[in-house]
Amino acid sequence: MAHVLGIGNATLDIIHAVDGYPRENDEVRCSGRTVSRGGNVANTLVVLSQLGHACRWAGVLADSAEGRLVSDDLESNGIDTADSRLLASGSMPVSTILLNTANGSRTIVHHRDLPEYSCADFESLDLRSCDWLHFEGRNTEQLQRMLHWSRSRFPSIPRSLEIEKPRQGIESLFGLADVLLFSGDYARHRGHDGPEALLHTVHDSSPRADLYCTWGGQGAVALDRLGRVSHQPAIAPRRVVDTLGAGDTFNAAVIHGYLSGLDTASRLRQACELAGKKCGQTGFNGLVRAGR
Repeated sequence: MAHVLGIGNATLDIIHAVDGYPRENDEVRCSGRTVSRGGNVANTLVVLSQLGHACRWAGVLADSAEGRLVSDDLESNGIDTADSRLLASGSMPVSTILLNTANGSRTIVHHRDLPEYSCADFESLDLRSCDWLHFEGRNTEQLQRMLHWSRSRFPSIPRSLEIEKPRQGIESLFGLADVLLFSGDYARHRGHDGPEALLHTVHDSSPRADLYCTWGGQGAVALDRLGRVSHQPAIAPRRVVDTLGAGDTFNAAVIHGYLSGLDTASRLRQACELAGKKCGQTGFNGLVRAGR
């Protein structure tokens, strides 16, 4: 069992299931409504906990019923929230999600009314027991300081960084992590029509990191620090039910692969397999087989 600390977002997700994505100005009835805990890093930690790791979450909570729902859910999934920052004012970040039951796609509208986790918060943590640090690529100025600080104080702890969205200054972080996990949306924003082109571009400027990029139904590609490329086709479920959190699941499985001593191709296959399984079910409960 490894000890993993995740630094990033946890949200309140309000999920409306609809039979088809509505057109603008439509009025449709949803077939189901769920309120649950979400957030990229939080999702990744939930999957890592199922995979047998001891997980801690470092983020910001509002002192409210919504904040307690989020923290209770994390703790029920075996995730330690003692490193979180609790604020008396503000409200929890909320993601309102339209889940298209016809194809499993999800459309997200996000609202945030809390400050981000700061470097001062991070520097107050005891990292000596950590085997892995996983950062969500947001709040880039503070995150750059966290990555610098952790690398100087704890150079032996591996650091992974998720890059899902194009954020100002995020490219300045690439040389500070050991593993970079890119989304297809980020690659397309950078003008690439496939994952490998992005990874080669990033490798030229950040040659000491292992790089991964997901590409939806086409699978994923990895480029390791030695310049070796691995391709893995998607491992799709019989029916796509819910793609929400598939990328977070992929990231968890990659991290698990490192902690388990797998090679790049095996990590990539495991990540695509687990992400595909996530797409075939609603939510994260029971995603990993008992005893895996």
